[in-house]
Amino acid sequence: MSTTEYTKVYYGNFILAIRIKEELEHVGIIPIIKDEGESQRLAGYASLNQGIQEIFVHNDELETAKAIVTRVEAEMESAS
Repeated sequence: MSTTEYTKVYYGNFILAIRIKEELEHVGIIPIIKDEGESQRLAGYASLNQGIQEIFVHNDELETAKAIVTRVEAEMESAS
């Protein structure tokens, strides 16, 4: 069984990922951003995941991060 100290809190488009990252950093949470599409592009492969990112946070900050992600997603949804 694999254990990790980080949990994914977001999977989606680049623009919303950047907004979430900024909000997390504002409260002192340093997220890890994973961009498979960019990694594949840099390696010379085509990617179907272009513009899709994943955000991971340390498990100690998980509850705060989840609340921020939920709030930012709701704000973006109501703005559209």
